[in-house]
Amino acid sequence: MTMQHPTALPVIDLSLADGAPAERDRLRRELREAATGVGFFQLVGHGVTAAETADLTSAMRAFFALPEADRLSVSNLNSPHFRGYTRTGDERTGGSRDWRDQLDIGPELPAHVPAPGEPAYWWLEGPNQWPAALPELRTAALHWIARLDDVARRLLHELLASIGARPDFYDDAFTPHPHLHLKLVRYPGTAPDGAAQGVGTHKDYGFITLLLQDTVGGLQVERPDHTFLDVPPMEGAFVVNLGELLEVATDGYLKATSHRVLSPTGARERFSVPFFYNPRLDAHIAPLDFPHAHHAPGATQDPANPLHADFGFNELKGFARAHPEVTRRHHAELLPRA
Repeated sequence: MTMQHPTALPVIDLSLADGAPAERDRLRRELREAATGVGFFQLVGHGVTAAETADLTSAMRAFFALPEADRLSVSNLNSPHFRGYTRTGDERTGGSRDWRDQLDIGPELPAHVPAPGEPAYWWLEGPNQWPAALPELRTAALHWIARLDDVARRLLHELLASIGARPDFYDDAFTPHPHLHLKLVRYPGTAPDGAAQGVGTHKDYGFITLLLQDTVGGLQVERPDHTFLDVPPMEGAFVVNLGELLEVATDGYLKATSHRVLSPTGARERFSVPFFYNPRLDAHIAPLDFPHAHHAPGATQDPANPLHADFGFNELKGFARAHPEVTRRHHAELLPRA
């Protein structure tokens, strides 16, 4: 029997969670099928308005239209917390440079400089950098983080319920504040050397990612046979994928799926906004208690990318690899010894 591979992502309506019991049952059935299958889906019915989306995207486009000097004034090289602007080609995935530039943003918190004996991952908690020339960016980005925090929390509860787990099983891991992460990303067209890697093939570290795409396209999801499925933009939808922590927590029952972005051709720009719903940095992710645990196939093992049950170690490892110049400048002790 030939295995069928997906030709399109499922579309899931989160507003069914507020419907009649039959509608909520349908939502959970569709969630379970998507999360145990392709590991990606399009999410509608999430409640984020077109006006909120326009506020964010217009502020993002204005940021990338600023003179380079204004963008570099908030360079992440200034930040021991890995917050701020990364120039095109300065981030790496799988050891190769990503042909995009971006602004990394998180919850606005005081710097947490690790005390003696505290884990180094506390460096990831701290203030953002905002361009003085664009005050509306701060307002729109922090509003977006708050709105998607709510969407992702509701979605996680429904997802856990869909496999028979207690919906609030991981609430403590996100209390008092989760380690949320927002990227504003521009893909400026094909790299001068012709390389097509907008961002290389990878999985996300945390629990859930919600991605806002523009109309250009380029996102691809890896199928089980290692071919790639194009994810066309869908107006008003978030592309949702599950992160490696959920795969580990469910012993592989839920899937974190590899994906990549191909650069737009020529000089055409592509904009996207991934939001990463992550637990707090010192959260220890206990195995999920759910009825089908004995059917779980086991989480993917990658010797080059060992996963820790303490989220902060995964997140710091990812940032240190992706931003080697920031790591060299502020955290040389994290670099491999020669």
